[in-house]
Amino acid sequence: MIFGPTPLEEARGAVLAHTVRLPGRVIKKGTVLDEAALAALRDAGRREVVAARMEAGDVPEDEAADRVADALMAPLVARSRAATGRVNLFAESAGLFTVDASLVDRINEVDESITVATLPNRSVVAPKEMLATIKVIPFAVPGRILAVIEAMARGRGALALHPFRPLKVGLVLTELPGVKESVMEGAVEATEARIKGLLGTMLPVERVRHEEGPAAEALARLKRAGADLLLVAGASAVVDRRDVGPAAIVRAGGTIEHFGMPVDPGNLICLGRVGEVPALVLPGCARSPKLNGFDWVLQRIFAGQRVNARDVMGMGVGGLLKEIEVRPLPRADAPRTPPPSAAPRRARRVCALVLAAGRSRRMAPLNKLLVPDQRGLPMILRVVDNVLASHASPVIVVTGHERERIEEALAGRPVLLAHADGYAEGLSASLKAGLAAVPPDAEGVLICLGDMPLVSAATIDRLLAAFDPEEGRAIVQPTFRGKQGNPMLWSREFLPEMLKITGDVGARHLAGKHAERLVEVEMADDAVLRDFDTTESLKGQDARK
Repeated sequence: MIFGPTPLEEARGAVLAHTVRLPGRVIKKGTVLDEAALAALRDAGRREVVAARMEAGDVPEDEAADRVADALMAPLVARSRAATGRVNLFAESAGLFTVDASLVDRINEVDESITVATLPNRSVVAPKEMLATIKVIPFAVPGRILAVIEAMARGRGALALHPFRPLKVGLVLTELPGVKESVMEGAVEATEARIKGLLGTMLPVERVRHEEGPAAEALARLKRAGADLLLVAGASAVVDRRDVGPAAIVRAGGTIEHFGMPVDPGNLICLGRVGEVPALVLPGCARSPKLNGFDWVLQRIFAGQRVNARDVMGMGVGGLLKEIEVRPLPRADAPRTPPPSAAPRRARRVCALVLAAGRSRRMAPLNKLLVPDQRGLPMILRVVDNVLASHASPVIVVTGHERERIEEALAGRPVLLAHADGYAEGLSASLKAGLAAVPPDAEGVLICLGDMPLVSAATIDRLLAAFDPEEGRAIVQPTFRGKQGNPMLWSREFLPEMLKITGDVGARHLAGKHAERLVEVEMADDAVLRDFDTTESLKGQDARK
């Protein structure tokens, strides 16, 4: 192809490179110049135009785009007509779009004149959604180059659309005493939405005790009912191949093929089969409608692709689906506002309780919460100011011993006050008084101790960022070098149990009972371990302020 300024006497049949505006007429870019167009240019006083002239063997852009598109065509893929050197490919059905990335890369490496752009491999697509676009860059392509690309693309399966099949899905929901009904209903709703979105249907849900035998019997019933896919959503997260969910699959006559996956969220999925029917034990994050590793496996199964251990182990690249604040990375200086490109995350409303009702028996007659630091600030004021500087809201201070003096120290601070009349009975009384004041729309409660002034607002915000009950992070606890500390953040679902606690104990023992819902956040310093109970320890609060 010859490109450049072209005398009008040589421009017949050439392709105009740039739009030309004439009195009473516009000749658009890409126009093949005929005698009428040339006459209009001469009448306007033009002697030349910038144009492309074909040489022997050149293929015009539209024809070249047509031929590349034809070579890439696959079942259930439609195409547009060629225009300005472009052809678009579309899905004729909902399904899973796959692309041989290596082959497409090699096609694009043949020559700069022909490009192929696609959706990412394994994209879920709807009918009429664009899958790929072929664009010829210049006005013509040398025929020899086009022939090479056609040979590379034709019949090689560079692009494929795997339609979703209308599978029947059986769900076994295991239950434990104390698990809220809303949690169970949420698991069913999220699963139903996923199945419906992939054109499947749900068999009646089987709800059984969280035990191997009843779960196995439920799986067998669902298989007899014609289930094409079996799912087990456990009341407790799977922690081993021999746990209740996997054991139930084996007891039902099945096998476990793989446990765990390099996708986060979704790590704790378990893959198995009962005969030829795929059987999955779901990770805790499957209760959430957010994208997780379970979605990737489910999409492939609905698209008719068998998912084996090797497939799962190959999902690691791209498997970090979401930044999780609980990873022990140095984030103290990270910006608190995400970059514009970051996906927005709904802020959860978490209120904070500051327990300030204790009698300071180990420091009597002093009330340690009122002992000033070198700046004259009482300890309780430093604690409250740190909490107020975080994203927790509202802040509720629980008073008891020397109530009036504590309230006086907090004068002017935007906090709510809750008095524990039975504070002498121990920590549980203070906790109950604070929980009774929690707003009904609060999704979580941060329990802060009034004698830990070194816990900063940044530390508290890291705990809030890790909190996500729908993904299994319903209890959040800070650690330093593996040692558990305070404050702890609790989902609202645990409030009924916390209100039953008696004596001089807090709620920490409940974390062990619900270990599958606990996440630990490793901190950079020991502030989450440091409380001040003696006169000697108080000297350290000034050194660390």
